[in-house]
Amino acid sequence: MATQDITAEQFNDIINGNEIVLVDFWASWCGPCKSFAPTFKASSEKHPDVVFAKVDTEAEQELASAAQIRSIPTLMAFKKGNLLFNQPGALPPAALEDLIQQVKDFDVEAAIAEQNAE
Repeated sequence: MATQDITAEQFNDIINGNEIVLVDFWASWCGPCKSFAPTFKASSEKHPDVVFAKVDTEAEQELASAAQIRSIPTLMAFKKGNLLFNQPGALPPAALEDLIQQVKDFDVEAAIAEQNAE
């Protein structure tokens, strides 16, 4: 599956309506964003079961502000609507693949149950 550009209006529906979502916050003037884009796109083609979303921080300034984006690129990973990863900086391909596998392996229900038991 290719990457898809999303807007503030789509954000919550995408996050909550899909099992796993990776969101790349970027801008057209950002050099590291441009260098990370092919890695993000290539990974999207390897993982059709994961939604790869892109948010243009220039076009979606309110969303970027609400997500507390302080530097770009910033990558967020969600599973079943829960934020599992939030980190600025472009990841190399191997690190992105490792992150995706960790998100796939993470048991959200067990983590929530454990948190509620505390």
